[in-house]
Amino acid sequence: MILIKNGLIHTMSDEAIENGSILIADGKIKKVARDITATDEMEVIDANGRIVTPGLVDAHSHLGLWESAIGFEGADGNEAKDQITPHMRAIDAINPMDITFEEARNAGITSIATGPGSANIFGGTFIAIKTSKANRVEDLVIKDPVAMKCAFGENPKNCYNNQNKAPITRMAIAAMFRETILKAKEYKAKIEQAEGDVSKLPKFDAKLDSLIPVINKEIPLKAHAHRADDMFTALRLAKELDLNITLEHATEGHLIVEDLINEGAPCVVGPSFGHRSKFELKNLTFDTPGILSKAGVKVAITTDAQVTPLHALPILAGLACKHGMDENEALKSITINPAEIIGIADRVGSLEEGKDADIVIWDGHPFNTGTHVYKTIIDGKIVFSN
Repeated sequence: MILIKNGLIHTMSDEAIENGSILIADGKIKKVARDITATDEMEVIDANGRIVTPGLVDAHSHLGLWESAIGFEGADGNEAKDQITPHMRAIDAINPMDITFEEARNAGITSIATGPGSANIFGGTFIAIKTSKANRVEDLVIKDPVAMKCAFGENPKNCYNNQNKAPITRMAIAAMFRETILKAKEYKAKIEQAEGDVSKLPKFDAKLDSLIPVINKEIPLKAHAHRADDMFTALRLAKELDLNITLEHATEGHLIVEDLINEGAPCVVGPSFGHRSKFELKNLTFDTPGILSKAGVKVAITTDAQVTPLHALPILAGLACKHGMDENEALKSITINPAEIIGIADRVGSLEEGKDADIVIWDGHPFNTGTHVYKTIIDGKIVFSN
């Protein structure tokens, strides 16, 4: 058992607790309270003068699918020869031994969603994993799958225009998206009509079969969309085809706040730190997460790693605060909000009894660039100590 004492605890589920304690046992949070009496069998960590938060969570990354310090050989996030690849699975491409996992956990990021890039209209499934040290990705899985990646706007257009095939227009992206979902619904209907009779089943189609959890609303679409019109297209298609959706990047979200409130879709905003490298990023600003959050939209901030290094996640939240986001909401945007958006809040994202003991102790405020992680704990084990 581990007992953390005397820390300023940001539970993210209730008010902060000054000089609070957290008891960890069997990889879980056993108790969070003002004071817990230490016993001989406990390893006591004195967090006096330090801040304690849940392990940080990034709802959108490509960690392990694009490896560090390597080119084509380690680039496994886009199967960019086929516009429709929903049957791709992130778990089959992640290298958990890449140095970025160590950098992430050493910086207090303990859980992530990672998956395919945005070259294809349908890219494949995202997975939620821990950033613990492991040889096998299977040992890191929290939930698989958590979402189906799809993409709108410049990325699919650019990828396939260079190959001289559709889609080279936004019309084609929407049309191919719609056609694929309708085929998947037809495929599902034929399976149901067969009523278990193998002779009546349709010929197996890996692409269509992989979309059944989306049609059943078991997982949402994770829709890459920067520009306002692309966000509206994604929302319109989701409504037309009765699908759940989260908006990823939402770069122009601050321009359409009222519409996004009415739609009710969560926004995973970012990466906001970097060059406006393409036309659809011309309105990029750190104002976006604060504007959306204040309006009542559920916001998570993302690094989109490796676009921005995953270990920069708390810095991005700090920059959002600098541009008007409420400090507590910014902390929620990298803890409980992303955990809820990717469907793993039953295990991570807040410090509550029964949840995974994923905890970070900081020597200052996490948003301060001079702050260091004192200890990172994942599943009740100290994985980094400074």
